Amino acid sequence: MYNFRTDMALERRDIYKKTNSLEEIDGIESQKENVDENINIERVFITNENGETAVGKPKGNYVTIDIKNLKIAREEEIQKASDTLTSELGKILDKHVTRKEEVLIVGLGNIYVTPDSLGPKVINEIDITRHLIKYMPQYIDENTRNVCAIAPGVLGTTGMETLEILKGIVDNVKPKLIIVIDSLASRSIERISSSLQIADTGIVPGAGVENARAELSKETLGIPVIAIRYSNCCGACNTCF
Repeated sequence: MYNFRTDMALERRDIYKKTNSLEEIDGIESQKENVDENINIERVFITNENGETAVGKPKGNYVTIDIKNLKIAREEEIQKASDTLTSELGKILDKHVTRKEEVLIVGLGNIYVTPDSLGPKVINEIDITRHLIKYMPQYIDENTRNVCAIAPGVLGTTGMETLEILKGIVDNVKPKLIIVIDSLASRSIERISSSLQIADTGIVPGAGVENARAELSKETLGIPVIAIRYSNCCGACNTCF
């Protein structure tokens, strides 16, 4: 196995191609799209076991959105980036669940460590609807998606693997899909605070910095797991994790 030290499927693909002097990799397909001069999308599809072995990622869909100058973007530019993310996420959601089926959103990370606090902070901004649909359905639009959320903390503060916590929630709440939000380790400094990746293959928290925890995936939880990860880590060390 190569020492990729990155969570990004396209970076792992490029490392493998460069190391092996390849133009293409059997089992990996790519598709690029330029939304505008500041937003680029690259979709990587891992289609067979050879592709899995080459980049150390399971079969599935990986969408990377690169947003130039996001750190200094104006409000309308941020909205355009948000709309792009919404569109790409919607396409993946439609492959796995219907509009009426319940979704659990999980914010991974340690809220007390800045590079690892993205997940818990995002949870505070989510519109939670499960309780409203259950107890006050007459006030809710019939097209509103059923959403619940949790920030489960990290092993060092809870003493429990996130997988153990989520299994309990899945068994009792019975959502049809999980969306995991987490930090993303990239090999490129230029990607920090500028790139995000959506994948429908689940997640191994900490894998990008060689501090892997229990896998969160359909295989371990019994329902599809989509990971949305934002690059705010350079993957250079394990200090933040």
